[in-house]
Amino acid sequence: MIADNLVVDARTGMRTTWGELVRQAAPRPAPTAHVVAHSVDALPAVAALEDGGELLVVAAGRVDEALADELRGAGFDLVAGDDVQVATSHRAAEDGRVWLLTSGSTGRPKRVGHTLASLSTVTGELAPRTWLCPYSPGTYAWWQVITLGLGVPAQDLVLVDPADPAALDDWVVPALEHGVTAVSGTPTFWRRTLMRHGAELSRLPLEQVTLGGEPVDQAVLSQLAEVFPDARVSWIYASSEVGASIVVHDGRAGFPEEWLDRDVPGRPRLSVVDGELVITSPHHGVEASGTELAGAVRTGDAARIEDGRVLVTGRLDRDELNVGGSKVSAGAVRDLLQSHPDVAWASVRGRKAPLVGTMVVADVVADQDSDVNADDLTRWAAERLPEYAVPRRIKMLAEIPAKETLKSDV
Repeated sequence: MIADNLVVDARTGMRTTWGELVRQAAPRPAPTAHVVAHSVDALPAVAALEDGGELLVVAAGRVDEALADELRGAGFDLVAGDDVQVATSHRAAEDGRVWLLTSGSTGRPKRVGHTLASLSTVTGELAPRTWLCPYSPGTYAWWQVITLGLGVPAQDLVLVDPADPAALDDWVVPALEHGVTAVSGTPTFWRRTLMRHGAELSRLPLEQVTLGGEPVDQAVLSQLAEVFPDARVSWIYASSEVGASIVVHDGRAGFPEEWLDRDVPGRPRLSVVDGELVITSPHHGVEASGTELAGAVRTGDAARIEDGRVLVTGRLDRDELNVGGSKVSAGAVRDLLQSHPDVAWASVRGRKAPLVGTMVVADVVADQDSDVNADDLTRWAAERLPEYAVPRRIKMLAEIPAKETLKSDV
């Protein structure tokens, strides 16, 4: 079902509705990968899915020559505006199939198949809202917000392009202009926003603040709750492979330990196995081969239980550091640094060291107007961490780094 909600492109001010997009849309007979510079450029193709076709949407900045060749070899015509590069391996389109590319955090992006129905995980009636969508076109989070505007009545969208750093950092201006009441972004997006706009944010009448796509810590949740006291602050764990699997609204980092290993009809089953989050989901996608993902999926994300909460701390292959035989969670050290009152963002990793094998190092961004330095933070960490877990080198950065996917390497 197409809801005739409003869509606004913040870059140009263009206003349209999904009904108008459907009337303009024409489905392509071949599997098509739309390479777009801006979110709004992908919407006619999304609307055309009502009449069938097979679609992949990807931001132009994510497509290199190797990925373009890979997609054409997989049977996709590559369409960028009026330029069409036909597939090198031809096959019939699978009507209604939507393909997503993973973020590639473990190497080359993988292709995962869904449908509009499997991407639309919102159930029940929602209060009328205007959502800001800052996600990169074609990502799972982008599709989550787009399908909300496409299929749920009274959910308007304002699109901001993450490929334009200036537009992304200044999103508060169009949000005020177009009456945004709900914003979904990664924790990195929110930390950049809190650092850049500070108290100015309280002018936004937000009713819903959503974080997803990365580990979330208590510090950023608490800051958002303070700035937006009337908003519901939600954290969502979702991925292309297992869909939206964990939704938490209580303002606390992680999710309740009692959610582990319970079976509830229609809901994902969550487990922690050898320190890794494992999910069996009703929202599984399909692999590039067409094989349906099924059963328990090892997410590759590290998880630990602390004070009755399950904390997802980051990618498993990067989270556990071995410092002279002692195990250190990079996520735990990162969360400790980010809990410092003058720290806006931190990233922690291991670095080779001759005597202990690995030493802990960190990149840190201080709050604006703060004069906290690396020595201050080292002393602060030493008072709260075992000696082997204290970062041996802290590099102070001027800005929070973020990829086009709105994520940092944490």
